[in-house]
Amino acid sequence: MVRNLAIKYLDRNMSDIIQLLPDSVANQIAAGEVVQRPSSVVKELVENSIDSGAKMVKLIIKDAGRALIQVIDDGNGMSENDARLAFERHATSKITNAEELFAIRTKGFRGEALASIAAIAHVELKTRPIENDLGTLVEIEGSVIKTHEPCQCAAGTSFSVKNLFYNVPARRNFLKSDAVETKHILDEFQRIALPHPDIEFRMYHNEQELFHLKPGNTRQRLVAFFGTRYDERLVPVSEETDIVRIRGFVGKPEFARRTRGEQFFFVNNRFIKSNYLNHAVKTAFEGLIGEGQHPFYALHLEVDPGLIDVNIHPTKTEIKFQDERSIYAILRSSVKQALGKFSVAPSLDFEQETSIQIAPLHSDREVPHPSIQVNSNYNPFHTAEKLGSSGKSGGGLASRFGNDRVEPEQWKALYAITEELEGLSNSDQRTAQQGADRELETHMATFQLHRKYIVTTIRSGMIIVDQQRAHERVMYEFYQNCLKKQTGSSQQLLFPQTITLSASDFTLVESIIDELHAAGFEAEPFGGKELIIRGVPAESKNTDPVRFLESVLEEVKNHSDRKNEEHLDTVALALARSSSIRAGQVLAEIEMRELLDQLFACELPYHSATGTPTIVTFTLSELEQKFKK
Repeated sequence: MVRNLAIKYLDRNMSDIIQLLPDSVANQIAAGEVVQRPSSVVKELVENSIDSGAKMVKLIIKDAGRALIQVIDDGNGMSENDARLAFERHATSKITNAEELFAIRTKGFRGEALASIAAIAHVELKTRPIENDLGTLVEIEGSVIKTHEPCQCAAGTSFSVKNLFYNVPARRNFLKSDAVETKHILDEFQRIALPHPDIEFRMYHNEQELFHLKPGNTRQRLVAFFGTRYDERLVPVSEETDIVRIRGFVGKPEFARRTRGEQFFFVNNRFIKSNYLNHAVKTAFEGLIGEGQHPFYALHLEVDPGLIDVNIHPTKTEIKFQDERSIYAILRSSVKQALGKFSVAPSLDFEQETSIQIAPLHSDREVPHPSIQVNSNYNPFHTAEKLGSSGKSGGGLASRFGNDRVEPEQWKALYAITEELEGLSNSDQRTAQQGADRELETHMATFQLHRKYIVTTIRSGMIIVDQQRAHERVMYEFYQNCLKKQTGSSQQLLFPQTITLSASDFTLVESIIDELHAAGFEAEPFGGKELIIRGVPAESKNTDPVRFLESVLEEVKNHSDRKNEEHLDTVALALARSSSIRAGQVLAEIEMRELLDQLFACELPYHSATGTPTIVTFTLSELEQKFKK
């Protein structure tokens, strides 16, 4: 009996397949959610610095974060025990029980970030509370502690992350180019620094200072990030209710863009993404911006932490409001009120816009009657050109008779022209009539529909072409060829123009400057973050070189998340979309025909540069089906 129970127990153990993972493996798995790319490390470390009460935060990166990410702050620092315990999973100083999850005002609270980072990189931590004389040094490689000892260091914390993903080569290979990863880091840095204008921030990339943001107010922080040209574009928004307090800025409607790059929501100083709130702001701009355009905004919402849930997404960029409908209505109303208060919304006077302004006549004003003068000696045949000998060339009749006065008997000569036409053979007359018919058919064969589509006939029916997508395809293949062969031509500006860029945009320009030059853009640094534009591509339809460059940069940012080998195509696409004609632009018939010829000369005429259809075909049979009962 006992022997049978022992055998049964052994068999059950042999069939068990569930086992506990080692901490190092568990941390690497957790790192897959917390640390997706270098920007994720920047977000976690800088947020920890802010939670520590720092008034100065310095970010240093090398090789887009692959080689080094270092964050230095003057915050509270950690004791020796805390420095060691911080790398344990679920170790946090932000909460102690579940109830505190609904009263969170700090950035981090889950206690997984440092453990995940230490599992996939070489980490060095130096920290010292201001009241201590000595600090603590902790060095970890792949979750294994190599050093834990006292050291001499400045008050605060210095956190260095080196060789990110060194033990997870698959993750490292999936990283994008340095330009793309640097952009992601700049975005995260921007989202953290914007809601904290009272904190000084510095950022260095490859030993070059990109930002030095001094303490100030929200407007100064926005101008420091996006350039001095934004100072005149900002419209302040302010509203305070029992549900939510709203403050911040929106951009003037005339500066709306076709991409959604510069739109920021902050709830209790935490950056969030919300399509629902974005719809509220866009509705407030209704009637002020065109379709497909997006306004700039940086709006701060302060809500009772007990009325929101920030723990529904691993990166905490999405939150749930308890009363989102009320917040939607308040946000929409406050933005609309700000636009009206600062006279951004245009006045609507329909009678004025549809009539011609003519000053009223005074009652004592005499209006003279128009005088009519008749020249009784006028002879319309006197100034006419002479007819040719055949009588078929256009001209006046007097030249046929050689004098100024036409005698009554000479009117018989008028019938000579008719006799000449009647003298043509029947075949010649048919040829002339067919030529006229062909000319009429050619004239009616191509036309513009709603200033957006080009309609033309083909043998099998008709085609409708989207003029914007078609021109984007033409320009995309043109710029592709220019960038590959370095054959772009430039149109020199009579007066070179200077543009002040944000640090992220300036870094982006540096990464694509060779492609811009190859396409015909002549631009070069002009000190600081300024750029001087001396020439634009000759094919550009945009008369404002500054807006043209801004449009190109927006398109590059919108399509920058591509592989390294697609970098050239990204720039070509940005140039094409920025220089192509738009829906709503009136085209002459010769322009429509030229565009169709260029489109069908492309390698892929049936799809735009982004893969959307350019042509829709209707056959005669399809049209006939529409008329059947």
